[in-house]
Formats: sequence, C-alpha cells, structure tokens
Amino acid sequence: MLHELRLFFTALQFFTRVPIPAWVGYGPAWLQDCARHYPLVGACVGAFGALVLWLALLVFPPSVAVGLSMAATIWMTGGFHEDGWADTCDALGGTVSRERALQIMKDSRIGAYGAIGLVLMLGLKAATLTALVQTQPLAALLCLVLAHAASRAAPVWLLHALPYAGDAEHAKAKPMAMQVSGAGLGVALLWVLLIGLLCLWLQPQLMHALAAAAVAALLATWQMRRWLRQRLGGFTGDTLGATQQLVELVALLAALAVIHG
Repeated sequence: MLHELRLFFTALQFFTRVPIPAWVGYGPAWLQDCARHYPLVGACVGAFGALVLWLALLVFPPSVAVGLSMAATIWMTGGFHEDGWADTCDALGGTVSRERALQIMKDSRIGAYGAIGLVLMLGLKAATLTALVQTQPLAALLCLVLAHAASRAAPVWLLHALPYAGDAEHAKAKPMAMQVSGAGLGVALLWVLLIGLLCLWLQPQLMHALAAAAVAALLATWQMRRWLRQRLGGFTGDTLGATQQLVELVALLAALAVIHG
C-alpha cells in the first residue's frame, strides 16, 4: 500500500504543481509503474476545478465561473496537456510527412494550426461546461471530475497499445512511462470505474449521462490510437497530451447531449 501511495505521488508530481512529501523518494522504475494512477491524478485535478467552479458560482455568473475553473486546472497542471494539443495540431493538422510532423512537435513555437486548435478546444470546453452548469450545476461538477479522470486513462491505453514513434534519446515523454503493462492499464480503468460509481452514488440520475461520457471517451481513445498508428506509427509525448484534451472534451459533450437532450 505504501508503494502504491509513492507511485500516486510520483504521478501527481509529474502532472501537477502540487508539492509532494519528502519521504516519497524516487525510483527509476516508478515512472513506468505510476501510469496506472494517472486517472486518480486526473480526478484530483477535476475535483480542484469543480471546487473552484462551485465557489465561483456563489459570486459570478456561470460563464465567468467556468473560466475561473478552467484557469485553475490549467494553472494546476501547468498547461501540460494543452501544450501537447497545440503541438499535435501544428504537426498533424496539415499533410506533412511523418518525419516532418515529428520535427514540428519538437519546435517550441506555436503555428496557425496549433493556435486555431487551442482556441477551438478551450472555447468548446468552456461552452460545454457553461451549458452543463446552466442545466444541472451538480451534474456539471461531477461530470468535470469524471471527464478529467477518464481522459487520463486514455494516454495509459496508448502507452500500452502503441510503441514510441519519435527519437527516444530526445523524447519529451522520456521522463514519464514509455510502456504500460496490461495489468497497469487494468488498474487505470478500475480507477475510472470507481470514480464513475462514486459520481453515480452522489447523483443516481446521471447514469445515462455518465454512461454516454464513458462510451464517448472509449471511442475517442480508440480513434486516436488508430489515427496515431497510421499517421506516426506510435505515440509521442505531445500526442498523449492531445489525446487527454480530446477525450476530456468529448466526454463532457456526450454528457451534455444526454442531460440537455
């Protein structure tokens, strides 16, 4: 149990700004093993965003509260996944070769595809969350937590199913897991299931919305896996971040479609 707690803190340290206790320590193998706890880290990020959203709704209208909530989660993660989304849009938005796409991902500058993709992603996410808040505020809070958790399981699936596509010696993903076992993927999916059941226990009426979000997340991850295999022959650190962003948005959209419809 203590070792699993260390693995969780290792994942938390990598993906967020949250300081971890000094006793946690470090082991090279932990970077591979901690991937199974990515969804739990996602749930923590989502819970922080939900807390900020709930507090902001006491003072501000929904659109402003949603903006503050999104700003809080981006601050907490350092824009880690958003950066991956922008780089992936730049690299794969056009029709360049695989080699050129990998070179573009290494460039720290943002291009037209990246800027457009980032604006559309953040704008759609804000609009979706605002609509959820206006329809069912508690549902918005719970869907936010589940979407963050489920979207962190998506990269674990890619780490299990795909090889690394870039130069391993200069990989952005090098500090994190480069491969995940079937057992690790199983634990990650179990975390999503437990978090989903907790959300369902808190509001049973969300059963269909949460089921739709889970199915949408699964389909989006499968499509990203298929696309990245065809386009790059595997994953990169940027595409893992892009997958997280896409799955988070798709899960929220699916939940909204059921709740609003």
